Amino acid sequence: MNVSLYIAKRYLFSKSSNNSINIMTIIAASGTVIASAALFIVLSGFAGLKTFSLEFSSFVDPDLKVVPSKRKSFTLSEKDVLAIQSIDGIQGYSKIIEERVILEFDNKHQIVTLKGVDENFTKITAIDSRIYYGNWLERGTDQIVSGGGVSRKLSYGTLDLTRHQKIYVPKPGKGQITSVKGAFTTVKAYNVGILDINEELNNEYIFSNIETARYLLNYDDNQVSSLEFKLTTGVDQAEVASALQTALGNAIEVKDRAQLNDALYKMLNTENVAVYLIFTLVIIIALFNVIGALIMMILDKKESISTLFNLGTTTKDIRRIFFLQGSLMTILAGTIGLALGFIIVFLQKQFALIMLTPSLPYPVELKVVNFVIVILTIVVLGLLASKLASQRITKNLVKG
Repeated sequence: MNVSLYIAKRYLFSKSSNNSINIMTIIAASGTVIASAALFIVLSGFAGLKTFSLEFSSFVDPDLKVVPSKRKSFTLSEKDVLAIQSIDGIQGYSKIIEERVILEFDNKHQIVTLKGVDENFTKITAIDSRIYYGNWLERGTDQIVSGGGVSRKLSYGTLDLTRHQKIYVPKPGKGQITSVKGAFTTVKAYNVGILDINEELNNEYIFSNIETARYLLNYDDNQVSSLEFKLTTGVDQAEVASALQTALGNAIEVKDRAQLNDALYKMLNTENVAVYLIFTLVIIIALFNVIGALIMMILDKKESISTLFNLGTTTKDIRRIFFLQGSLMTILAGTIGLALGFIIVFLQKQFALIMLTPSLPYPVELKVVNFVIVILTIVVLGLLASKLASQRITKNLVKG
């Protein structure tokens, strides 16, 4: 095996007497370098885009969220509160009442999602940091904070004390509606802040104090739509989720941040896999050049192969020589390409060489998993290509 490796290295780094074979070898190696570098750069770019996309939802999504498994709300008893307080790893939690409502301003209407929150909500999430105009809610008031899309559609700003917003929620019951007053519970509210989170949430959400939402929905004092939790840094999230499930029973579900954004995670992961497969196909095409170059080398070294055979080297050993030569070529070229890709990604991360906007650099992220993916892809496909090329060596070719 050591002899085969020694000869393979000699063949790899020595020039052929045929200049066209040297050119083909350079093209094959260069293609592998470029393909592996491109794969690493694209994977790093998608990792950066994924982090960038999820960054906005992290402002409003808690570490864990408890929601009812079947109904729209559940009752949080004193026993439940004590059980939650006994769980290690919970830094704090907020009670939430959430429902679809009708928002009216200046004879214009929009169906939005009202999220009633208690005083702990800004400690659980960084929602107040996304207010770009106005302020967050004051306790004990019927104030609201709106998403930017909602405020634009209904054409209102903040702190307009001469005009107010109206929130309507249908009253539960049956029978014919005879008047708006009898059919809806209504609250007059004043918008005090405008949020910018992401397009979907900006067009969908308004926030109020939990007392306002409780009055609109006629909920009891201990009735909530969900609980949102902030965990202590470094705690095992799965253990806390399991403890919450045990404490609150089967009537609730515990969801982490990924489960709350499962559609977004699935979309990003699907795109990542699709791009990986496309660039893997590019590597496969590049490795066809390696196969061609190896076959040309085999034909060029025909006399040397015959000499080795006459000296007692078996056909299997000769195949191993060219298998190792092809494998070394692809692994070496792939490593150079990976190093090149790392340098480009590092420079982009440090110096923002490519900009999406004048103030926003294209996001990239260096991850160990991307190094492993590129290396494994190059090694597996390189070994396969080398195996296919080395199988061209037969006893008839050696003897000839």
